Amino acid sequence: MKQLSTKVTSNGHGQDSSYFLGWEEYEKNPYDEIKNPNGMIQMGLAENQLCFDLIESWLAKNQDAASLKRNGQSIFRELALFQDYHGMPEFKKAMAEFMEEIRGNRVTFDPKKIVLAAGSTSANETLMFCLAEPGDAFLLPTPYYPGFDRDLKWRTGAEIVPIHCSSSNGFQITESALQQAYQQAHKLDLKVKGVLVTNPSNPLGTALTRRELNLLVDFITSKNIHLISDEIYSGTMFGFEQFISVMDVLKDKKLENTEVSKRVHIVYSLSKDLGLPGFRVGAIYSNDEMIVSAATKMSSFGLVSSQTQYLLSALLSDKKFTSQYLEENQKRLKSRQKRLVSGLESSGITCLRSNAGLFCWVDMRHLLDTNTFEAELDLWKKIVYNVKLNISPGSSCHCTEPGWFRVCFANMSEDTLDLALERLKTFVESTDCGRMISRKSHERLKSLRKKTVSNWVFRVSWSDRVPDER
Repeated sequence: MKQLSTKVTSNGHGQDSSYFLGWEEYEKNPYDEIKNPNGMIQMGLAENQLCFDLIESWLAKNQDAASLKRNGQSIFRELALFQDYHGMPEFKKAMAEFMEEIRGNRVTFDPKKIVLAAGSTSANETLMFCLAEPGDAFLLPTPYYPGFDRDLKWRTGAEIVPIHCSSSNGFQITESALQQAYQQAHKLDLKVKGVLVTNPSNPLGTALTRRELNLLVDFITSKNIHLISDEIYSGTMFGFEQFISVMDVLKDKKLENTEVSKRVHIVYSLSKDLGLPGFRVGAIYSNDEMIVSAATKMSSFGLVSSQTQYLLSALLSDKKFTSQYLEENQKRLKSRQKRLVSGLESSGITCLRSNAGLFCWVDMRHLLDTNTFEAELDLWKKIVYNVKLNISPGSSCHCTEPGWFRVCFANMSEDTLDLALERLKTFVESTDCGRMISRKSHERLKSLRKKTVSNWVFRVSWSDRVPDER
């Protein structure tokens, strides 16, 4: 007699992905500057640790919020009691205003349309439960965050059909790729319920262009399906460009308060922009009253604590703080990203040109023995076990081209990042023909800078090693 459910006995969680395996190896031998200087450096964790000092300074100046007091009086007992799962009105208002501020106050968010969740993982899964039956499909552009295989599929029974994107145009979404994915789903006898995108992208570190967003809205309009825009990195933009939300596009197209707008949903979180993943604060924003109602009821399985809501409502309501924080956060992210890119270039390694996020999409195709995913995993194992750097291989993100890796830069000190880059450079130079490859690529990089390069991809063309796959 079977004693356990198939969810327990199957590997649908995706824990056997190289993305999670790298984490396991790191946990066995974590780097510490003093206690374990030869340990593994974690570059597979998209955490933002660059502005903790700003938040700590705010906490020191706002003792009432930090001590769970109001006007000097303790409200511990009030916060310790059960809270309605709709969430505290003052916190939802503060969240809505913070989301507006990140978008330059060009669009507005109604706090009544916000559903709180225990992080974006919970928010995305809740939307899947609301929008899809088991066996229904969502289309996702590749490469995409490896955790989506767990978050969107494991418990809901939904399926993911990839929208294959290519390095030839900087992995941008095209109409033909959308149509091909939609047709592929139908060949697999899957009903397509929507498209899910991350904007800015994890793992690419690039924000969707207005052209791509217009394309997506037109596509879901024509197919009468949903669009989920995961915008948890919206406050990490560090380029000259403004972040463009799908809400901006709905406004520009005069689609606000229409049936189309009811099929567009936003996921947000404070994990990346504020660097607070341990606080477990996520949100769904939807114009569909039925979805808001159902998702609110489902949120009882993953609530945000009342203590967390109270503290963060005070922090987010401090407009002087949020303005200064967002500006300084973007400056620090830009500086740190530049440090990573520069260090990689010194080893002859280049990246997709990025303008957001906590990571870079790194091109190591020239270091592969063959243009295969087997060779990619071999290279990844060398970097994990020999170089002792945990980075995420592109295959774990469902990239269609071997040799790309996601490398995080905001979860460590500058000294640790410099050490990681030094280790990687030593490895590249020690590989067969490594010195020649590094020298040639560095020279070619210099020559490329003298020419006009694509706005979206800044990389060395290794046409002699990697044939065009499309």
